[in-house]
Amino acid sequence: MFPVPPPVTLDAGLVSAYRTIVGDHWAPGLDHRLGAALSGAAAPLVHPALVLVMSTGASTVATKRVIANLFYRDVILHRPVHLGQTLRTETRVLAMADASPKPGVAPRGKVLLGMTTTADDEVVLEYQRCALLPCRGEVTAGHADDLGPTANPLDLATYERAIPGHWKLDPLGPTDGWDVGQSRPDDLRDVVDNATGLVRLSHNLAAAHRDAERSPYPVRLVYGGHTVALAHTSLDRTVAGMATLLGWHSCNHTAPVFEGETLGFEHTLIEERVVDHGRIRAVRVVVDAERDGRSVTVLDWTPVIWTT
Repeated sequence: MFPVPPPVTLDAGLVSAYRTIVGDHWAPGLDHRLGAALSGAAAPLVHPALVLVMSTGASTVATKRVIANLFYRDVILHRPVHLGQTLRTETRVLAMADASPKPGVAPRGKVLLGMTTTADDEVVLEYQRCALLPCRGEVTAGHADDLGPTANPLDLATYERAIPGHWKLDPLGPTDGWDVGQSRPDDLRDVVDNATGLVRLSHNLAAAHRDAERSPYPVRLVYGGHTVALAHTSLDRTVAGMATLLGWHSCNHTAPVFEGETLGFEHTLIEERVVDHGRIRAVRVVVDAERDGRSVTVLDWTPVIWTT
C-alpha cells in the first residue's frame, strides 16, 4: 500500500475549475433542480468523470516516473457522488512484469495497480490500471507476473448493481433511439489546453505531465485523464437521456497526447441491456488527434452508461 494522498473535498470551486478545462454537458450536474428530481437528494451531483480524474490523479503516488499508462480495467462506480463529499484514494500493487526489451531503450517494467476511492468513507469507485515505468537499474528486475488481459469479456449485467436504484429517470425525457452498431461522430472537435491546470487540480504527481525534461517525448505528456474527460464531455453532448456513468469496460491509451492538439470523437453503441427503469449501454469511444497533417488514434475507450 502506498501513502494515501490528502483527501479532497469536492467543492463548487473545484467543480468550476474542472468545467473550465474540459467542459461539462452532463445535465444532471449542471441543472441542480434536475439533479434533485433525478436523485432525490438535495446536494448537487458531481460529474462522475471528475471523480475519476481526481481518483486517477491521486493514484500517481505509485507512478511518479511513469512513461505511459497502458490500460484501465474493471472500473466500477458503485454510487453517485455529491458536492461536499470528501474523496480518499488508496493504491496498491497487484502484479509486476518486465517489459519486452527494445534496442537502445533503458529497461522498463509494467505494474498493475488496484485503486479504491471512498466518498465520506463509503466505497464509490474501484478499478485497476497498468502503467509502464522505468527500471531503477540498468537491467530488468526479473518480474514475470501474469497481468491478465487489457479487458475482461463484456457483461453488462456486471454493471447493473451500480445503477442508483432509487433514481427516477422521467425528468430526463424519452430515450433517443440509438441502434446497436450505429456510430455517432461528434461534429464538434476540441482542443487540449490548460493541461497542467488539470494536473494540478487532480494532484497528479507524474513528472512527465509537468516537466518536458522528465517526459519520454520532446514536450510534456498530457495526463491521460484529460483526454478521457474531453471524450466524456463529447459523449454527454451526443447521447440524450444520459443519467450517469456506471463504469469503464476498457480504456486504452493507444498513443500519446500533447497540449495544443485538436481531438475528434466518434461514439458507437456496441451493446445494450434494457432494465426495468432504463438502459445500460456500452459505447465504444474512439478519439483521434490531428498531428502533422494526419489523424492519429489516441484513445479507445468503452464506458458503460445508464440512460433512459
